Amino acid sequence: MSQIKVTDLTFAYEGSIEEVFEDLSFQIDTDWKLGFIARNGKGKTTLLRLLMGWEVYQGSIIASTRFDYFPYPVTQEDLELDGSQLIEKWKPQAEYWQVLIQLAQIHMDPEFLQRPFKTLSHGERTRIMLAVLFATENEFLLIDEPTNHLDVDARRIVREYLSTKKGFILVSHDRDLLDGVCDHVLVMNRESVQVQAGNFSSWWENKEKSDAFAMAENEKHLKQIGKLKAAADRSSRWAEKNENTKIGFDPVKEPERNISTRSYIGAKTKKMQSRVKNYEKRIDREISEKEGLLQDIEQVKDLKLNPLKYHKEVLIFARELSLRYEGADRPLFEDLGLTLRRGDRVAVTGANGCGKSTLIKAVLAAANGRKEAGLAVSGTLEVPSGLVISYVNQDTSFLKGSLHDLCEERKLDESLFLAVLRNLDFERAQFVKKMEDFSEGQKKKVLIAGSLITPAHLYIWDEPLNFIDVFSRMQIEKLILGAQPTMLFVEHDVRFCEKVATTSVRL
Repeated sequence: MSQIKVTDLTFAYEGSIEEVFEDLSFQIDTDWKLGFIARNGKGKTTLLRLLMGWEVYQGSIIASTRFDYFPYPVTQEDLELDGSQLIEKWKPQAEYWQVLIQLAQIHMDPEFLQRPFKTLSHGERTRIMLAVLFATENEFLLIDEPTNHLDVDARRIVREYLSTKKGFILVSHDRDLLDGVCDHVLVMNRESVQVQAGNFSSWWENKEKSDAFAMAENEKHLKQIGKLKAAADRSSRWAEKNENTKIGFDPVKEPERNISTRSYIGAKTKKMQSRVKNYEKRIDREISEKEGLLQDIEQVKDLKLNPLKYHKEVLIFARELSLRYEGADRPLFEDLGLTLRRGDRVAVTGANGCGKSTLIKAVLAAANGRKEAGLAVSGTLEVPSGLVISYVNQDTSFLKGSLHDLCEERKLDESLFLAVLRNLDFERAQFVKKMEDFSEGQKKKVLIAGSLITPAHLYIWDEPLNFIDVFSRMQIEKLILGAQPTMLFVEHDVRFCEKVATTSVRL
């Protein structure tokens, strides 16, 4: 076991006016199973790149171990190669037999190494990369979001595999994965960094307790400051009023006063002024103790959704539905029965490639009174006319230009749209950037924000949570449970589906 020590790490991308990290310091052990938790845009991937030495930074990173990074880069030329050829490129020091041992542990047939990489699914590619990553020893491994685009079964395999390993840092927004794998967490809070033993759930439980205590202390300090300010104000007014009586008096109304009374009044005023200064010192002390109490609190702000109510009870009806792409040997699925009523939230699950997104495309086409090009539909699929649908596509590559351009194109209320993005922890500095320069998590938030402010009878979301941070996921869960819109969605986040879906359909 050795340690990795990061001290006063400061970094900003060239041309950026904002620093990603400023004087960041922490220390971790190389045999930990470390989960890395942070909001989108807080620099998770950037930190991994700095550990790999791919960027120039200020400060120091001291480590006596080598680093390796997942995912390995794959070029267009690499897609034509098979896995056995890519091993040499990705990890030259790894022996073939070492990779075979890891493949057995991740429940994958060695035959997959002989296939062209382009023919493999996301899950198969991920498992081969992980097998190569863990093939050698004496390395600290940097694993960046391994379960994006993976179905539930593939995520389970990855989770079980990683739970048997140690000596890595795992960037993930999948709470089920973080809980099943990690024994420590590294958390990038809003203003500080935190290293703690335990998994995501134990950290979140401790954080909720810590945040509740901080808010109670903050409330107590605010009340005390209010009382002290009121007392200081009273004493100050008394002192001023008293001081004004030193010179000039009516001998008829105040026959007991004389010139010697001035010294007594002056001493009394001085005592009151001293009391005011003591109040002010106590106020400063209370304010000082209050500072920083709320700096790291993740206030999961409530989002708003305004679903429309359709006049019919059933919004989607399918019976003995089969979908097949023209020219394909077999259908994607057969004999599907589905009835989606007002208020239902149906999660569509199943392995990658089973037709989940295609089902959504067929529903969208039926809602517009047309057929999806190249798709053969048999059986019954009914969607009533006049149904207003708000759709979130899993693909974000079409997002280009400014946020203003997007609002103009989709006729969105720009001020409301930006307000929702702010509630999803979008920095104001991002508003002036081009969307193609956003991170994948930020692009997803753009699509979700657009959907949230669109009144609709039915919300159809296709893998909306890929790259979305944990805190935003919890915000969206809370929103859906509160507004109870009618939804059809595809999502592989087990926790999200458990909390949100009223029923599920497995293809």
